[in-house]
Amino acid sequence: MSKFPKKLVERIETREAKNNLRILPVRNDLVDFSSNDYLGFASDVGLRDRVNSFLGNKPFFKNGATGSRLLSGNHPLYHQLEQFLAKYHGYEDAVVFNSGYDANIGLFSSVPQRGDVVLYDELVHASIRDGIRMGNAKAYKYRHNDLEDLQNRIKRIRNTLKNLEIYVVTESVFSMDGDSPDIRELIRFCNRHSLHLIVDEAHAIGVFGKGLVPKIGGQHQVFASVITFGKALGSHGAAILGSTSLKNYLINFSNSLIYTTGLSPHAVATILMAYEHLQSPEGIKSQERLLENIDYFNSRIEKLKLREMFLKSDSAIQIAIIPGAEQVKRCAQNLRATGYDAKPILSPTVPEGKERLRLCLHAYNLQSDMDQLLHVISKAKDG
Repeated sequence: MSKFPKKLVERIETREAKNNLRILPVRNDLVDFSSNDYLGFASDVGLRDRVNSFLGNKPFFKNGATGSRLLSGNHPLYHQLEQFLAKYHGYEDAVVFNSGYDANIGLFSSVPQRGDVVLYDELVHASIRDGIRMGNAKAYKYRHNDLEDLQNRIKRIRNTLKNLEIYVVTESVFSMDGDSPDIRELIRFCNRHSLHLIVDEAHAIGVFGKGLVPKIGGQHQVFASVITFGKALGSHGAAILGSTSLKNYLINFSNSLIYTTGLSPHAVATILMAYEHLQSPEGIKSQERLLENIDYFNSRIEKLKLREMFLKSDSAIQIAIIPGAEQVKRCAQNLRATGYDAKPILSPTVPEGKERLRLCLHAYNLQSDMDQLLHVISKAKDG
């Protein structure tokens, strides 16, 4: 085996020195305040049995997809799922990808062309940034949820560049802050200025029904929405929702779709059954419990006078800012010692000095556990 490159060793050592070296966690039996399984679907035995029953009599069932979707991997369940997604979410068409990361790099690396411009919220997910870097368009960030800054950037761009397409990118629920833009106003703004709006709905689907874009009836006013199935739906994969023209384009030019093995029939069936479960009385109750828990958690933040510590969020993602890698990691360790699993988020995922606990609320979390969780976190506020 060759010697490990010195430059790579130095990068790891730098991370260690800053106390922000990542390691893969070991599964535990702590109370879950860290996973994206907002509705508890990932561990739902009834959902698992429904998937097995659904697949039991399918003649095309195989353990794997056997190839990319353009070769042998486009089994009939793909067509069924994409038709369902378009109808359920209210878009013209849908194309399924293997993950949210694959969907975003496939979309942003292939759609914006040389000479076009992408304007992205400064807090968008790393997968969006990576996709943009892989493409040929120029890209500029704008201040978080700041329409005035976005408008100023558009004016400067159009004063210097002509005959270009401008894509605006945001998330409906931001993964590291838990907040949301004013989707309705952003859609109006983009339509007024002839901009192509792309919204990543990964953390909204299932938490806020069909997503925040469908909630205001904006499906046909956005260029595309990205949805994922590995969060509230408790499964795996993603889809890009938009026009049939966009789907046809992605099938021809999106490398992360073209050059990868497809999802297995079991994986696609799990997504279909998760949506069926989402619409069942039990699934509806899970969504209601989650929203009740979000309201309760926010009320406790106010009562315990922790609002200055927490970012404002009406989503399942709640953020406690605890500056300093050592301090936030110590708070997470104290939570683990008390029986709760909450993850510290460190630089470079967030800026230095903005380290935080990322708390994920679930339909299955108890109010007593939320109370105890906040009690431990309050001690970090007091030093």
